[in-house]
Amino acid sequence: MSVLVLVLAVSAACCLGFGFVLQQNAAQKAPLGDFLSPRLLLDLIKVPRWLGGIGLMVAGMVLGAIALGQGEVSLVEPLLATNLLFALALSRRQTRQPLGRQGWAGLALLAGGVTAFIVAGQPRGGTAVTDPLRHWLIIGVMVGLALLLTAYAKRSRLSSGPVLLSLAAGLLYGVQDALTRVSGQRFSAGGLGELFTGWQPYAVLALGVTGLVLVQSAFETAPLRMSLPALTAAQPLAGIVCGVGFLGDRLHTDTGALAWEAAGLAAVVAGIVLLGMHPAMPSGVVPRERVSSLQTQ
Repeated sequence: MSVLVLVLAVSAACCLGFGFVLQQNAAQKAPLGDFLSPRLLLDLIKVPRWLGGIGLMVAGMVLGAIALGQGEVSLVEPLLATNLLFALALSRRQTRQPLGRQGWAGLALLAGGVTAFIVAGQPRGGTAVTDPLRHWLIIGVMVGLALLLTAYAKRSRLSSGPVLLSLAAGLLYGVQDALTRVSGQRFSAGGLGELFTGWQPYAVLALGVTGLVLVQSAFETAPLRMSLPALTAAQPLAGIVCGVGFLGDRLHTDTGALAWEAAGLAAVVAGIVLLGMHPAMPSGVVPRERVSSLQTQ
């Protein structure tokens, strides 16, 4: 594993984690009439704290894109999942809550799971699949699942809606990361001309904007502890599926390695849930009048 990829991915995770906390701090005060509407972004763009969070997120995405250009999606995605550790660190500073057993257990599971997956799987590059049907099948399944989750979230609103929106955004961000790598490869092969004659950079932009609306809607209607774990868990899983499915990423597939890889991913998800539900995460309780307003829409 390249030290450069490790530094880039962890730095990206740091920017993303801090950025998510700042975005949620601002989004929870946005008008609920903007739920799942691009107008939400127009309202939030007037809030300095949100702009700071977006700036950090953009920095994290740029660092992540560079990491994806240097390493495999299956390697970078689990490292990006550690953004929750940095989100918890900033949240702890705001809430002054100690880590406690839950925090330490979540930290150990997340860090240990990422390590186990990388060490057992030894992600490495291979030959990308050229069959367009396979590309569109995997991307279609991911985007289709995101659409179904969003449709159900729109109906459930404050009950399970924020979690479903975060899962949908995570799936879209995972696909976005995979297509970011493809875009980087096209740029390396033929420069800007080669890059902009392909559909991938436009899909990256569309997925990014759509995912941003979903995430901000989830942040607007629920505390960070409900929304961020789902987002953080879904993104690396979707990215790994894309990486192995059509980008040519290879993992060890013997019985022992597969068992450790599965255990590592399970530990990552469990650690994300524990950290996301930690008392240090902002509760962001929605005022009763805002709840009534949202439920009557």
